[in-house]
Amino acid sequence: MNPLTSPAAAPAPAPAPAPLDLTRIGPVLHVRLNPSGQDDVLGAAVLDALIAVLDDLHDQPDIRVLVLSSLGDDFCLGADRREYQDAVADDPTGAALRRIADKAHRVCQALENTHAVTIARLHGKVIGAGLALAAYCDLRAGADTCRFRMPEVGIGLAPAWGGAMGRLVTEVGAARIRELMLTCDEFDAHTAHRYGLLHKVAPLDGLDDTVTAWTRPLARRSPQALLLTKRMLTGFSKAARTTDSALLDSHLLAAQLTRPR
Repeated sequence: MNPLTSPAAAPAPAPAPAPLDLTRIGPVLHVRLNPSGQDDVLGAAVLDALIAVLDDLHDQPDIRVLVLSSLGDDFCLGADRREYQDAVADDPTGAALRRIADKAHRVCQALENTHAVTIARLHGKVIGAGLALAAYCDLRAGADTCRFRMPEVGIGLAPAWGGAMGRLVTEVGAARIRELMLTCDEFDAHTAHRYGLLHKVAPLDGLDDTVTAWTRPLARRSPQALLLTKRMLTGFSKAARTTDSALLDSHLLAAQLTRPR
């Protein structure tokens, strides 16, 4: 075939962006969610990448702090419901969906148990699973323009992502979480601060300075002191929970989404 007259080869598809953007500055690791397009959601690819990063921290004891943020317009709009629907369509037994939900549980447990102090840097909307992910961080700073919501009941689901209900009740209090989960009301950064969900609120252009005010002294702390303090705080927190259904959340989610309509 004459190469001058043959049809042009179709351009190769652009590679998908990496689900996370990682930057290490000394003992501080910055982990940024890197959504493609407008999909600021937590899909399986993001969860797999977070699990890999958190597992790798076991071999990097010199990392003292992990800062979790997002490159998207929002921190996170929640779990990827289209992925849930596809998983149920492909496997009506719910097994595929349970595997995705189990990844969420692994991420949250890894955040809670890692030796590094974890900081959530929040901006834009922080919804559903995004709020749960932030709740598992040790410290949370949000821009004063943040908006939070737990919409699960409003879309016909019980909250079941990562085992976050127990964590949120411990962090914020049962009365507040009951109201927020049942009403699905949106609330702002100052309300989140008043409830204890945020430790600091700052203007968006000052949010990095607020995070740095934490990371600088933490980077100088004794790694052993940080680890033992985190272990103690986690132990007391879990002891305060009369029940913890986290291990059942993937089954609960699958049961709701695969039930006959």
